[in-house]
Amino acid sequence: VQLQASGGGLVPSGGSLRLSCAASGITLKDYSVGWFRRVPGKQSEGVGCISSKNDNTYYPDLVKGRFIISRVNSENTVYLQMNNLKPGDTAVYYCAADLKPSGFLATMPYEYEYWGQGTQVTVSS
Repeated sequence: VQLQASGGGLVPSGGSLRLSCAASGITLKDYSVGWFRRVPGKQSEGVGCISSKNDNTYYPDLVKGRFIISRVNSENTVYLQMNNLKPGDTAVYYCAADLKPSGFLATMPYEYEYWGQGTQVTVSS
């Protein structure tokens, strides 16, 4: 199983980026997928997740209204659309996947077995 996170880069404050999480070895639509970010010296924090089957989504307050998670099953990929980015969004972003019951929203890192390698997002002020 491999998850490939990509799409990071340098954007100005207020800009947008779309991160991709492409899977191989699993059918991603059957898995719950979460996005997390980490800044050196700080704990990893979740920025959203999507459930399997019915694609329920959850976003923490810090990104609600700015970030959107979606799936393209034909591509075996989950996307994280990030809008109105702020310097505080600067981090390495990771995607993760795990088999969960249909509709289950897994918001914590320990709930995930498979992880992508991370992609750097830098938002300039």
